[in-house]
Amino acid sequence: MKQNQKKQAKEEVKNENQSEKMKNHTFIDACEDAMNGIIYATTTQNNIKRQLIIAVVVVIISLFFNLNRAEFLCFMFTIVLIIFAEMVNTAIETVVDLYVDVYHPKAKIAKDVAAGGVVITSINAIIVAYFLFFDKISDIGLTFLKNVTSSPSHLAFAVMTIVIIAALALIAYAKINKHKGLNEKFVPSGHSIIAFAANTIIWLLTDNIVILMLSLVMAILLSASRIAAKQHKLSEVIFSGCFGTIVVLILYGLANVFIA
Repeated sequence: MKQNQKKQAKEEVKNENQSEKMKNHTFIDACEDAMNGIIYATTTQNNIKRQLIIAVVVVIISLFFNLNRAEFLCFMFTIVLIIFAEMVNTAIETVVDLYVDVYHPKAKIAKDVAAGGVVITSINAIIVAYFLFFDKISDIGLTFLKNVTSSPSHLAFAVMTIVIIAALALIAYAKINKHKGLNEKFVPSGHSIIAFAANTIIWLLTDNIVILMLSLVMAILLSASRIAAKQHKLSEVIFSGCFGTIVVLILYGLANVFIA
C-alpha cells in the first residue's frame, strides 16, 4: 500500500514538473515559444511554405497598384488570415494525432473542419483580390510603375514584409540543417535582420543625420542584446545585419530600375 502511494506521489511530482516546463514564466519565453512554433510550421508544412512564397509574390505585385491605406490593410489582413488558418490547422492535426492512434470519425471531423477553415480563408482572399484589383488591372499601363514612388510608406511596409518572410525562411533553412554553412551551429538572428533592414529603410527615406544615427544605434544595441543574452554569436549577428541590409537595398534598387 505504501509503495503504491509513493509511486503515485512520484508520478504526481513528475507531472507537475512537466507541467511547469510547459509554462511560460516570462513574456520573453512566450515570444521565443511562439517563434519556435512559426519556425516549425514554416519548416515542416509544405502548404505554409507555398503560402509564404505566394505572399511575397503578391506583396511585390501590390507595389504596382495605387492602394490606399484601407485597401492595403485589407490586403495584408487577408494574407495573414490565410497563414494563420493554416497554422491553426497544423496545430489541430498535431493534437488529434497525439491522442488518436487509429482511425476515428470524430478525429476525421476535427481535421476536416480545420482544413475547411483554410479553404474558407482562401475563398475570402479571392473575393478580396477581385474587389481590390479588378478595376485596377483593367487600367494597367506603364504609368502604374510610378505608384511605387508616390507611396513610399507602402513600399517600405512591403519591403519589411518581404524581409520578415525571408528571415523566417533563412532561419527555417538553418534549423532543418540542409546546408553545411547554415545549420544548428550557425543560426541567423531574426532580430538583427529586421533591425538592420528597418535601419536601411530609414536611411533611404530621410536625410536627418540625428534620425540616421539614432536608427543605427538602436539596430546595433538590439543586435548586441542577442549576443549578451547568449542567443547568437557575433558572426551570426554580423551575417544577419548584412543580410537585412542587402535585401532592402536590392528590393529598392529593383523598384528604381522598374520605375526608370
